[in-house]
Amino acid sequence: MAFAEAKLPLTELLGSLSLATDLGTGQPQGHGLSTSLLAVDVARELGCDDARVRHVQQVSLIRFLGCTSDSSDTARMSGGDDLSFMKGFSPAHMGAKGEAMRAMIRSVGSGKSAPRRARLIGAALTHPASDAGGLAAHCEVGAMLARRLGLDAEVIVALEHAYERWDGTGDPAHLEGEEIPLETRIAVVARDADLFARRGDNVVEVLRARRGKAYDPQIVDIVTKLNKSGEEAVWDEVLAAEPAPRAMVQDVDHSLAVIADYVDLKSPWIRGHSRTVADLAQKAGGLLGLTDDQVSDLGRAALVHDLGRVGVENGIWDKPGPLATPEWEKVRLHPYLTERVLSRCTTLAELGEIASSHHERSDGSGYHRRMTAEHLSKAGRVLAAADVMAALTADRPYRARFDTSEAARTLEGEAGSGRLDREAVAAVVSAAEGRSRLEKAVNPGGLTDREVEVLRLIARGKTNRVIGEELYISPKTVGRHVENIYVKIGVSTRAGAALYAMQQRLLE
Repeated sequence: MAFAEAKLPLTELLGSLSLATDLGTGQPQGHGLSTSLLAVDVARELGCDDARVRHVQQVSLIRFLGCTSDSSDTARMSGGDDLSFMKGFSPAHMGAKGEAMRAMIRSVGSGKSAPRRARLIGAALTHPASDAGGLAAHCEVGAMLARRLGLDAEVIVALEHAYERWDGTGDPAHLEGEEIPLETRIAVVARDADLFARRGDNVVEVLRARRGKAYDPQIVDIVTKLNKSGEEAVWDEVLAAEPAPRAMVQDVDHSLAVIADYVDLKSPWIRGHSRTVADLAQKAGGLLGLTDDQVSDLGRAALVHDLGRVGVENGIWDKPGPLATPEWEKVRLHPYLTERVLSRCTTLAELGEIASSHHERSDGSGYHRRMTAEHLSKAGRVLAAADVMAALTADRPYRARFDTSEAARTLEGEAGSGRLDREAVAAVVSAAEGRSRLEKAVNPGGLTDREVEVLRLIARGKTNRVIGEELYISPKTVGRHVENIYVKIGVSTRAGAALYAMQQRLLE
């Protein structure tokens, strides 16, 4: 592979993330790209300088970077399908309170029986707040991820206020009017203009109805004058819209780790999974004699291998029992979605071929291409074995984790049946046994051992009551630990705490 020497333009990385957030919010592919083109036109119409145009483009591309922060909670509230709920609720989010309420009622439990829907709607109306922090978590997580990508402070602040409204009734800080960052004000109107245009609605009518309420009046007037809503974005046009000089990603590995954490935040059951797979795959690749560049590329592909997960609802990923056939068909789709997102970016497409092969099997029984051994690269075989080892040694909603030796026996059985490659399995098992002997690391952020225990359980989606039961302390004591943790690590939501735990490798 040539990726090790490749340079990655920042706009290509953010454009790929935009395609992922389209999946994660139930929107059609390219929605975020189209939004960004319209937003850039608005910024230029306003006379913004190049630096601000760049910020507007970046915010409009990744405004929903925090969309995985409360997917499990949204799925529970809506009857299992967080994506359908977000898609149904999106048009009403910046509307009047009654409009939002009606959309919520229509979206909760869609497709369920009438009694089941009634129970879900009642619960949602009674307890509307998410344990993960709702829109505040979206904003906090989006800003944390953007900060780790090295984006400018103006972009980070705009993402911290991604859901503010012109009239001061938005989230998370109820900023009003020009207190709201201009980047956010532009992105909000541009996004909704594209959203309603794709629905076939009268965009001008909708924007004018919300003018001076959710939307900045000046921006509404510019968008309606431009009359470009709903135009299909072309990838090269998005890249060309970036002001010169083209910004480049400074640390590709670090940026791909950000994508890994964005994906793994999707479900408490998979948090930290992608980083674990990358570690195992790289160590195994080295044992098998891959070159340094090949090992690096294998680790990079492993970090993004599950990107397509965000396009499958959490009712499937979090299900405690066996999956039905239609659910399995959606699961089989996620490697394809990984490939599709990465394929749009010329540089990342080189990783997509390996990344999307992590569920292929040597005997052709895997997915999504049903490739056989002769068509699988050595890197792809290693990635498949590493993915299985990482999954087996972690808790899942339908079973407890395996210890390393039990997982090793299972992998060896898969190799014996011809599903996994014998050499890859042997190398991955050796790498896993080495990881199990790692010494305890120093706690980050001044956290005590007890606070690390609590933080790990927060990251796994446990409530204060359950954490107390597991640690034999009262829920009130857990609450005090949570408060101390938030202060020490600088977050205000459970989703933010979970992201910090993944970043610090505390879940392994």
